[in-house]
Amino acid sequence: MMLRMTGVGDITICPMSDADLDEVLAIEAVSYPKPWTREHFLDELNSPFASPLVALDGEGRVAGYLCPLLLFDEAQILNVAVRPDLRSHGLGRLLIESLLDDYRNRGASVLGLEVRVSNEPARTLYRKLGFTETGRRPKYYENGEDAILMEYIFDQPGDGNAV
Repeated sequence: MMLRMTGVGDITICPMSDADLDEVLAIEAVSYPKPWTREHFLDELNSPFASPLVALDGEGRVAGYLCPLLLFDEAQILNVAVRPDLRSHGLGRLLIESLLDDYRNRGASVLGLEVRVSNEPARTLYRKLGFTETGRRPKYYENGEDAILMEYIFDQPGDGNAV
């Protein structure tokens, strides 16, 4: 899927590949205090339940990525990040909307995630997309910060509430 985004240019959403990993790891390293390793991303690429995505800019460089999994009808977002120079341009939203469309078509009933209490921009985005806060995991992160649990409940086909 290719889209043109204001201030960003052409963006293509496609499955992540081994060839994307160096750029994905660079984004991961500047996005998280305890970044995933190459092996972790390789496990995602090789899992029959995972479907990692990348957003590529007009030059074919990784602009962001999303690592979800779907088991039966329950989905989970494990990891998502956008290149720092492209944050606040809607790429995270684009990745998540793409995932919601895909998983709706694949019969998912619920999509869950954890997000840091302090990550208000992400929490705001998720709420705008229809996620609700459903709980809290105390001291979930390496620094002792709590995680907020959020869920998106997929509407039944034909009810008019699709994203």
